[in-house]
Amino acid sequence: MNARTDAFASAAEALIGTPFALHGRSPQHGLDCVGLVACALEALGSAPRIPEGYGLRNTNISRFLMLARGNGFEAASQTGTDQIRRGDLLLVAPGPGQSHLLIALARDRFVHANAGLRRVAAHCGPLGWPIEHHWRLRAS
Repeated sequence: MNARTDAFASAAEALIGTPFALHGRSPQHGLDCVGLVACALEALGSAPRIPEGYGLRNTNISRFLMLARGNGFEAASQTGTDQIRRGDLLLVAPGPGQSHLLIALARDRFVHANAGLRRVAAHCGPLGWPIEHHWRLRAS
């Protein structure tokens, strides 16, 4: 872990409790999982490139891949739940036709925009969802 990934995770963690809103991009009006990543990147001084035009259910993950590549993330060299580090970005499949982004706070603790709870929430314990992609923020 480096200072940048720690700051990214801390910025996401500070947003716990923020209301959920599909395509939400501001803590004042609500966030979805993409908005959560964008706000955490903005806290680092970044001007994030974020995708548009997606729904809660989708099978096309190209927008999420673009988000990772366009904002300084690279594929983790080793993957698996035992390789998750603070500040990692995960794309998971919580259900058929669903893709969802989470930010790791630890190997078994994550922050994400939870549509069911209608807020940004912490998830503690094993994920229980398949990890489709695992990225790490580049140091610079």
